[in-house]
Amino acid sequence: MLGAEILDLPRGRKAYRLGDQQLNVHLRGSTPEPVARVRVTPGNSDLCFVWDGPIDGAVAHLRDRGIAIELGPVERTGARGDGTSVYFRDPDGSLLEFISYRPGVGGDAPA
Repeated sequence: MLGAEILDLPRGRKAYRLGDQQLNVHLRGSTPEPVARVRVTPGNSDLCFVWDGPIDGAVAHLRDRGIAIELGPVERTGARGDGTSVYFRDPDGSLLEFISYRPGVGGDAPA
C-alpha cells in the first residue's frame, strides 16, 4: 500500500525501504546486534538516521553529549547502500543508529 520494498537482512531480520528511508524489523528468532536490553518483540524495530559526513563526526557528537556508544563504528547496509554505523540508546533504552554513507556510494557524505 505504501510502496515499501521488503528486504531480507542478515541475522534473521527484515527491512521496509521507502525511498531512501529504511525501517529495520527484528523478527522472532532474529539475532540483532547489538542485542536490546529488553528483548525486542517480533515486529519491533530500531531507528536509523543518516549522519551527513564521516561517522567520526557522529561519534564525537554523541561523546560530547555524554551518550554512550553501544556498538560501532561498524559496517552496515542501509536504505542508500553500504555505510558505517554507530548505535546508541535514547533515555528510554530504545536502540538508535546513525549511518554515514561513503561519498559517491548512495549518499551525500563529503570526503
